[in-house]
Amino acid sequence: MSERYTLTNLLRVLKNPSTILGELSLLALRINRHASATDGELFMSRDWDVLVLLDGCRFDSFKDRNYMDGELTSVTSLGSHSTEFIQRNFVGKQYHDTVYVSANPHVELLKGKEVFHDIIDVFDWGWNEELRTVLPETMAEATIEAAEKYPNKRIISHFMQPHTPFIGKTGRQISHAGITGEGAGRADANSSSQLSLWMRLRYRLASENMQTIRKAYEENLDLALPHVQEIRDSVTGKVVVSADHGNMLGERMHPLPVKMWGHPPGIDHPVLREVPWLEMPYKSRRETVSDSPAERTKKMDDSDVEERLRALGYT
Repeated sequence: MSERYTLTNLLRVLKNPSTILGELSLLALRINRHASATDGELFMSRDWDVLVLLDGCRFDSFKDRNYMDGELTSVTSLGSHSTEFIQRNFVGKQYHDTVYVSANPHVELLKGKEVFHDIIDVFDWGWNEELRTVLPETMAEATIEAAEKYPNKRIISHFMQPHTPFIGKTGRQISHAGITGEGAGRADANSSSQLSLWMRLRYRLASENMQTIRKAYEENLDLALPHVQEIRDSVTGKVVVSADHGNMLGERMHPLPVKMWGHPPGIDHPVLREVPWLEMPYKSRRETVSDSPAERTKKMDDSDVEERLRALGYT
């Protein structure tokens, strides 16, 4: 018998029948993944010198809240999840004219593969233990420093915001697995506090309403934008702002029309795949060249990576 279908889990369902909806959403995910497409834009082939990625940023939220100058369009991402984005854009390729500055631990997938000239793992040394993420000001500082250190390289700056955990005033009142409130690492394995916010929403275990959650999500975006502008004001070259994928906030998937939250892999939905592409004005371009990789091949311990991914809501 599957470990999911045990007497203990049956008793939990009887105690909270709404969890059946979570199981239905899981089943719908499996079916809908078979209908997913993998077409999209190869970001490395587009025209930019500094590419700022806002993790999990919806196009509609960015369009409504962005105040930075530039021409805004949308592009189709190659994935609905960071791992898909990284694998489909970078794995098996060589971009020795590019330095990747990342707050997202999934970039560990690329270490030692000589994909980039260098990988700057801000998620390692720039991690904020209190808020359990990399803050946008830390990313801005690391990106500007990388642009100065590597004046003849393209720069990718992968922010975590607006992705969870939510670090704004509203967001700090929401429990995230491994970060705040009941999710602060002291619940047992059967507690819903061990689930990410998006999983608790799928299983109807979250106490927060969608208005509060959307406000917290948009707060995260608002907190990141001034630091994106700081990058634009500090570096040479054409700065483009985009995202690795979007984030569902209760929209229905297809072909099975079940509500979904978060950004599960393998789901072809415009909210997840259509991301912003803001081309900001510039005075001059970076002259880039390819050089042998200088990246460190040392990887974080698997347990440390897993802990950070859980704090960010990935596991």
